[in-house]
Amino acid sequence: MGTVDVQPVAAESATYRRRWWTLGILSMSLLIIGLDNTILNVAIPTLQREFDATATVLQWMVDAYILVFAGLLLLMGSLGDRYGRKRALQIGLVVFGLASFFAAFAQSSEQLIAARAVMGIGGALIMPSTLSILTHVFPREERGKAIGIWAGVAGLGIGLGPVTGGLLLEYFWWGSVFFINVPIVVVALLAGLVLVPESRDPHPRSLDILGAVLSISAVTVLVFSIIEAPVRGWTDGLVIAGFAVGVALMAAFIGWEIKTDHPMLNLDFFKNPRFSAGAGAISIGFFALFGMVFGLTQYLQFVQGFTPLEAGLRMLPVAVGMAMGAGLSHRIVGRVGSKRVVAAGLVCVGGIMATIALWQPDTTYVVIGVTLFFLAISMGNVMAPSTDAVMGAVPEANAGIASAMNDVTRQVSGAFGVAVIGSVINTAYSGRMDAAVASLPPEAAEAASDSVGAASRISSMLPDPLGAELAAAADVAFTDALGIAVLVSAGVAVAGAMLIARFLPARHLPRMAPVESHVRVANSEDAEAERGSPS
Repeated sequence: MGTVDVQPVAAESATYRRRWWTLGILSMSLLIIGLDNTILNVAIPTLQREFDATATVLQWMVDAYILVFAGLLLLMGSLGDRYGRKRALQIGLVVFGLASFFAAFAQSSEQLIAARAVMGIGGALIMPSTLSILTHVFPREERGKAIGIWAGVAGLGIGLGPVTGGLLLEYFWWGSVFFINVPIVVVALLAGLVLVPESRDPHPRSLDILGAVLSISAVTVLVFSIIEAPVRGWTDGLVIAGFAVGVALMAAFIGWEIKTDHPMLNLDFFKNPRFSAGAGAISIGFFALFGMVFGLTQYLQFVQGFTPLEAGLRMLPVAVGMAMGAGLSHRIVGRVGSKRVVAAGLVCVGGIMATIALWQPDTTYVVIGVTLFFLAISMGNVMAPSTDAVMGAVPEANAGIASAMNDVTRQVSGAFGVAVIGSVINTAYSGRMDAAVASLPPEAAEAASDSVGAASRISSMLPDPLGAELAAAADVAFTDALGIAVLVSAGVAVAGAMLIARFLPARHLPRMAPVESHVRVANSEDAEAERGSPS
């Protein structure tokens, strides 16, 4: 009897004592996901030369990962809850590391696309596992701080991707942007064997196979349609059909989850306003952020004339600001509550984005860097408390699927932000280039009106003053188009702030269902805090 009582206590106490080391390993695992979301962007010109790839092939080098990753998140989160989150994390790291190795030494574009798709499988296992393990390891009163660090690392990875990619391409071969993942994976795997505890749903239900198929199909079709919309046009038959099929599959998934006795995603979670409003805030934030970053990278390279590495270095304020804002947000939340912090963060995001509309082609980097830094701090104060709201609203037994839902909203909203903001930029830019390209041959005029990159290339082939005039017109047109696009993002952020102020409770509500106590707190005060202490 004594052995039965003592061993769990000892295990829980050891897990609790090592919790910050565990967070370090989880953060390391998460870092490669953030890096891989953006590191490939700076390698695209190199890959185009290496594989003589078409624009469509280049697009799928990027999107194969996103498509598989987003489509499998809900299923992998559910499997982690059922079979063990540490196991899911370790398997994900192995898959991601092996796929990265093969991507680094791919001999054709087809091999690289296949490797990127397999990396998406690994990423879908890793990302929800990191957040659900964090929820298991940290008691309620420390979880806000831990999630702030988690969100900061996620933002840091996104911001460091272009810089890391630029540095690697400066000194190594193109495959180094993938090979860099391998040593990180090895360290995370070995350290995780000791420092990451296992956790799972103590009372798992039957596997919801139909729900898994419907969720994968719905998210994959929707993300595919979002990716293709700016390329084919929003009124293209395939795009419209894709959205229609995606919505129909999502409706079928919701209907089945309501009907079945063992749903993969308990839709009752959305009845908790902290869950639904938190997920909504994440969606709004990533829509605005990814759309803005998409336009900004082009502005820095094509309008201001920086190289990919120089542009990546100038994006560092985003990484630093996100990490600082997310890391400090839990202190502000402790004083005024999540509602005010998230709503104020979104208002600041909208207001700061609106100032980008005042930029000119020759705006100094001091203005750009300061703007990006404070924008990122504001975004960090949206992301960390919103993530904590989502994770704190569900039973810990379902932390994996809740984390996956959190990640799905990030990916789908980010992809949608790039698609919508990209379309706004392209439309506004083309409309402002009519007069500048009127004297060019039809093919050159069409290309220069299509993208600022093409206009820059064509202008370098023309004699002065024609070349200089075309370049100047393209710079002004793109800067104006970026200004219009960021106003759209700003409007979405401010509208989101009003919704958050209306629907997000300031503090944690009681959990929706009793949770089996498989948590690792070391004393009765921690256990009491776990049951209901506000953050």
